[in-house]
Amino acid sequence: MKLINSAKRYKAIGPYSQAVRVDNTLYCSGVIGTNVEGTLVDGIENQMTEIMSNIKDILAQESLALKDVVKTTNFLADMNDFAKFNELYAKAFGDHRPARSTVQVARLPRDARVEIECIACTDTE
Repeated sequence: MKLINSAKRYKAIGPYSQAVRVDNTLYCSGVIGTNVEGTLVDGIENQMTEIMSNIKDILAQESLALKDVVKTTNFLADMNDFAKFNELYAKAFGDHRPARSTVQVARLPRDARVEIECIACTDTE
């Protein structure tokens, strides 16, 4: 098991790793919309921009990209944000369509609007 922490974007806000690699699979912890200073940005659009940048940076640590993501789990603070979330998610992933689950939760860290965790594999072709 290899622990992955990207110094390029944000630091984990608890006792966990940003990701863990086991063999050809990378398990990414939940990511919220914090900028490089670690501040949660406002609004679902800005949070999604930061989340996707953070995820890309974590994946890049292991020479992976969004095309290698096979599953996402998405947490929304308010399911009324689903349409906007879905639009931004589709834009970020383009034609790539990993399996996914999306649920509403009572509350997210730092009162974020959205959190995404993902699983990526090196053998996706």
